[in-house]
Amino acid sequence: MFSIGIDFGTNSVRAIVVRCSDGKEFGLGVVDYPSGRQGILLDEGNDLLARQNPRDYLLGLRQSVSQALVEAERDPAFSRDQIVGIGVDTTGSSPLPIDEHNVPLAFDPRFSDNLNAHCWLWRDHTSWQEAEDFTRIAAEHRPHYIAICGSTYSSEWWWAKIWHCLNVAPDVFDAAYSWVELADWIPSILAGKKDAQRIKRGMCAAGHKALYNRKWGGLPDREFLSMLDPKIGALRDRLYDWAQDASSPAGWLCGEWAAEFGLPEGIPIAIGAFDVHYGAIGSGIREGTLVKVIGTSTCDCAMVPVDHGVAEIPGICGIVEGSILPRFYGIEAGQSAVGDLFKWWVEEICDGSKDLHAELTREAQDLKPGQSGLLALDWNNGNRTILVDQRLSGLILGQTLHTSKAEIYRALVEATAFGARAIIERIRENGVKIDRVVCTGGIAEKNPMLMQIYADVTGCVMQVATSSQTCALGAAVAASVMAQFHPSFTVAQEAMTSVREAQYVPIAENRETYDRLYALYRQLHDSFGGLEPSADLTRLMKDLIDLKHAANR
Repeated sequence: MFSIGIDFGTNSVRAIVVRCSDGKEFGLGVVDYPSGRQGILLDEGNDLLARQNPRDYLLGLRQSVSQALVEAERDPAFSRDQIVGIGVDTTGSSPLPIDEHNVPLAFDPRFSDNLNAHCWLWRDHTSWQEAEDFTRIAAEHRPHYIAICGSTYSSEWWWAKIWHCLNVAPDVFDAAYSWVELADWIPSILAGKKDAQRIKRGMCAAGHKALYNRKWGGLPDREFLSMLDPKIGALRDRLYDWAQDASSPAGWLCGEWAAEFGLPEGIPIAIGAFDVHYGAIGSGIREGTLVKVIGTSTCDCAMVPVDHGVAEIPGICGIVEGSILPRFYGIEAGQSAVGDLFKWWVEEICDGSKDLHAELTREAQDLKPGQSGLLALDWNNGNRTILVDQRLSGLILGQTLHTSKAEIYRALVEATAFGARAIIERIRENGVKIDRVVCTGGIAEKNPMLMQIYADVTGCVMQVATSSQTCALGAAVAASVMAQFHPSFTVAQEAMTSVREAQYVPIAENRETYDRLYALYRQLHDSFGGLEPSADLTRLMKDLIDLKHAANR
């Protein structure tokens, strides 16, 4: 028997067909979004804006799954009638305004050219003011709401984006009957849902981004939301009262999409979730494991059993029961720019092609830690964790007239590693066990230099998941459980997921230098991040020079 996993990423859709008994991939389909710039709708006058055309999602869904099925059919062991379930993951928080029939507002000719009526992609930060106001109002009136997300609400998230839409495009807000996360919308389309009120909402998106919690009756209460704006309070009645974890399906494949793909009608569709959460499942997450999904941004996931409990963790994106696996608290953190940061330097600033990435990597890996005399902050797209401040920006310190492109490239890689260490330390400081780090994504697979730097900076052995499509694989794992091919997620993960034999072990000599560099990074981080605004940075450049001379000796 087989299942399908579909991963809606920032620039493309990927679908895989896998065998449920062992997770072997039989078919892969990849479709780039055709609209905008590499699939993202931008505004030249506002570099914080990032939207996507929902028509691209349907095109990508149709073509990617069809491609994967055609490729799978090349193996005589496969047939379409053996598909037992489908799972979907997406970026997030990526809310979409819809009408009462579950049709995106962007499909209405009145709004087709209005960017506010399209999907508000996760990387859209236009709502920074609303996020700050939300945090302030919640801290005064409902502090327990934001305690589960590190006491700071982010401009990347659900309520801030919807509130910003009301403020800048009230005509769009008023025309929308409801809003839905992309992670919930795609499963609802596959299930043929024509009523916005009947969309099944996943605990992952609801808990981490919309502050849903059964302890306070679901979503934030209407009185509180009306403090933002009475129209936001009224919207609550048109959203949802119940969110569910991965133990329940989002629905069953409707006749229209079954005919489209030549699949059995009525097979289960796993509940929708964000890419990193299903990526964690596809990477074999368990208690004590930190999964790093390294892509355009990086998302980190860890878990704690519900009966163990977990304290509030300042600056962490969220602690939500059932957001990854049932009966576990899911802990989410991340960095807003990783692959995007390297791409910015190589393709935008250096005006290079993808080949330049490989060239700069070869040059950078010959450098010793500290040899360049450079130190960078990885905030070119703001800071997601642990500062939760999207109005922060990047910095490269220590440049001279002899600084090379490769040296800056390595400094940016090191900056993301320092950011990763800050996250690990924050989680551990709050009593959560991390004894194993599993990385996944194209960067983790293809850039040994980066992986070794991550190991040296964090002091953790870095493992890499076997699958190249762990997000889609995690969705396929969930589908196999919904189809009852596997009796539990534990059994399914043991059968369908694994890590590669090769791993990256910290090098003691490098660790010593990186400990010194990290201390300097934290001076910059804490000063510019507002934790230590009066810090004395007058020695920092000279300390970098001293490290540079020591490395060159």
